[in-house]
Amino acid sequence: MTRSPFHRLVFGTLRRLLYLWVRSETIAQSAFSLKLDRSKPVLYVLQQPSLSDLAVLDHECSKSGLPRPVLPVAVGGLQEPAAFFYLNREADWFGRQDKRSASPTLVRLVNAIGQHAVEDAQIVPVSVFWGQSPDRETSPWKLLFADSWAVTGRLRRLISILILGRKTRVQFSAPIHLRELIEQDKGHERTLRMVQRILRVHFRNQKAAVIGPDVSHRRNLVKGLIHGPLVRQAIAEEVEREKISVEKAEAQALRYGNEIASDYAYTAIRFLEVVLSWFWNKIYDGIKVNHIEGVQDVAQGHEVIYVPCHRSHIDYLLLSYLLFRNGLTPPHIAAGINLNMPLIGGLLRRGGAFFMRRTFKGNPLYTAVFNEYLHTLFSKGFPVEYFVEGGRSRTGRMLQPKTGMLAITLRSFLRSNRLPVVFVPVYIGYERVLEGRTYLGELRGASKKKESIFDIFKVIGALKQRFGQVWVNFGAPIKLAEFLDQDQPGWREQELGPQYRPAWLSDTTNRLAERVAQHLNEAAAINPVNLVALALLSTSKLALDERALTRVLDLYLTLLRSVPYSPHTTLPEGDGQALIEYVQGMQLLAEQKDALGKILYLDEQNAVLMTYYRNNVLHIFALPALLASFFQSSARISREQILRYTRALYPYLQSELFIRWSLDELDAVVDQWLAAFVEQGLLRFEADVYVRPAPSSRHFVLLTLLSRAIAQTLQRFYMAIALLLNAGQNAISAEELEDLCTVMAQRLSILHGLNAPEFFDKSLFRHFIQTLLDLGVLRQDEAGKLSYHKLLGELAEGAAKRVLPAEIRLSIRQVAMDRSEDAAEPA
Repeated sequence: MTRSPFHRLVFGTLRRLLYLWVRSETIAQSAFSLKLDRSKPVLYVLQQPSLSDLAVLDHECSKSGLPRPVLPVAVGGLQEPAAFFYLNREADWFGRQDKRSASPTLVRLVNAIGQHAVEDAQIVPVSVFWGQSPDRETSPWKLLFADSWAVTGRLRRLISILILGRKTRVQFSAPIHLRELIEQDKGHERTLRMVQRILRVHFRNQKAAVIGPDVSHRRNLVKGLIHGPLVRQAIAEEVEREKISVEKAEAQALRYGNEIASDYAYTAIRFLEVVLSWFWNKIYDGIKVNHIEGVQDVAQGHEVIYVPCHRSHIDYLLLSYLLFRNGLTPPHIAAGINLNMPLIGGLLRRGGAFFMRRTFKGNPLYTAVFNEYLHTLFSKGFPVEYFVEGGRSRTGRMLQPKTGMLAITLRSFLRSNRLPVVFVPVYIGYERVLEGRTYLGELRGASKKKESIFDIFKVIGALKQRFGQVWVNFGAPIKLAEFLDQDQPGWREQELGPQYRPAWLSDTTNRLAERVAQHLNEAAAINPVNLVALALLSTSKLALDERALTRVLDLYLTLLRSVPYSPHTTLPEGDGQALIEYVQGMQLLAEQKDALGKILYLDEQNAVLMTYYRNNVLHIFALPALLASFFQSSARISREQILRYTRALYPYLQSELFIRWSLDELDAVVDQWLAAFVEQGLLRFEADVYVRPAPSSRHFVLLTLLSRAIAQTLQRFYMAIALLLNAGQNAISAEELEDLCTVMAQRLSILHGLNAPEFFDKSLFRHFIQTLLDLGVLRQDEAGKLSYHKLLGELAEGAAKRVLPAEIRLSIRQVAMDRSEDAAEPA
């Protein structure tokens, strides 16, 4: 075809005619280009013979400056007439296809390298997707013409080009180096078969990653649920319990399946892509995506479960949009049944959402159907997305994970681990969250509103506001089998029982949830709003002059570059002054001018809202802030003392904020931070001790501001201990202590003007008390009353003296004593 000037002329004419209609784009071009060695011959391989696919490939290579497939390529002393070949041979007149014989081009390449006529050659697998689409049984039109797993004929391809050619995507994969395969020394014939097998597996995995699993798995999915063994057992129990017929129980199970299951539609995905492309550019200033290359690599051959943090209702839409735009199958998304509203629910369902009830209690049949539905998705390779936090975070912190979906996933994997499961954490960071006004009311103490996706549309009338950018960072994947190997060695050989509920399931699920939350926080995107919020909320009057704020921001950026939190954490570009100007442009900062310059401050409304954005990154600053707090009451501290106090307090910070470092890693990280402090002049190292700057110095002010980032968290810890000690041994339950802490925190927030609504968040006290119980610091008797170690008061007071101002400690003790006296007085 391309071996003569005439054939090339015909092909060029065909390509030009094709592109009168066709529009194509390359997925992840930059990631591929980085792996290509231009000094070695490059040949492309397409799976099936197709002139249209070749024309699209040639167009994309010309557009990107890559070697063209239709031009000759030198392979040592040989000249290949074209730089491409097909993996599968063209079918004969009877439609039969010989998949065993290798392409003559591939045979010549293996011969040339084996005989050392050329050092190496690169084979680049290329997939062309026409109307990239996961197929579904209720769309026969789409089943006829969209890319699927069916054999594609010429007529079908022609109609596909006419209908779907405006949305054609090309995926270049990492080059395969033939030299590496030939060096395995398996002989000419076996090497050829190995190369063909590698390419067949690659194309199958690539297709599954982009358009979803084979369409045949989707047919009758819902009907097939009632035949699962656990569902059959639940149906039998339902018949016995409710005294109904088997047919009636099966019909109920089928209704549950239809209530739950998604209804993927390519038209809905395309519609959402168009609408959301407008949305991100109209309301937001675009999306910044980081580390998606790792997802594209791991998606092939794995069951991918996306576990994003949950900050906004548009998280659902954002992730699917980004995956689709980057050549990955949009996932099936677990959504609350409250979102299954008229019109909106149908659109979400067609975009991949499946709906779940808020509670499964008291309905074992529904539970069985839901579990079987998820098991079907997992075992067939459909990517899935769910939020481990359960609901949206109203405070900006990572919420304590809800382990229900993780437990279902784990049980499904134990039941059948045919496909390796990998969790992909996704951190979504907003410079201004759409539901900010709603959250503002709740942060001020208003009752939590019922979730409604219509909250999104309320901002359409507020387009005068600038919402900034959205940052999406993909974190380090967690391979479930590897996690289980570490947490439960020998799990593959254990007897799991018919319900797949081993005794260790609950504890292992909790540890998996903690690992997911830590990986999510590792992928944090630190943006200008986060840093400005952190700096100003650490001041007593929520204000700084412009030069001072610039210095604080520059210090934060320098420290974060010196001691990176994680390889997946990202920082904003620019210096402190650029960050200030950016946040001012979003109208989140107020200013006042006088003869000495500008004073920048937070007004009342933004002061509360900015706690949300500060909390997004509090886990990153927790450890350096803790170290800085040691020097607020002590001028000189040895390394050994610093490590001792850090080890004592760190487990509670780690548990609340999901900080990444284990206790074994802690000493080395502390040393890194202390070295960074010394380098920036925040501390001096003299005679084996660390010395703080003079209290009147600028560096001490910076050290003090850094310490205040974590001050309210430490105050909450001290408050809970003070109330417990005042109550006495075995005098108060965990629930009573939790309620007392909440009331006391509300009082102190008024007395000391604290502007952080999460200061009196009951769930944070609950988690702290539970951590004390988990670590054995507290115990519960048979009546649920708490007892504690006799040295707890001495240890708590010693640590508090290091990290809390005397005024705060005295105020907390006074309020605790007042409460005890009130409780002791007769009614």
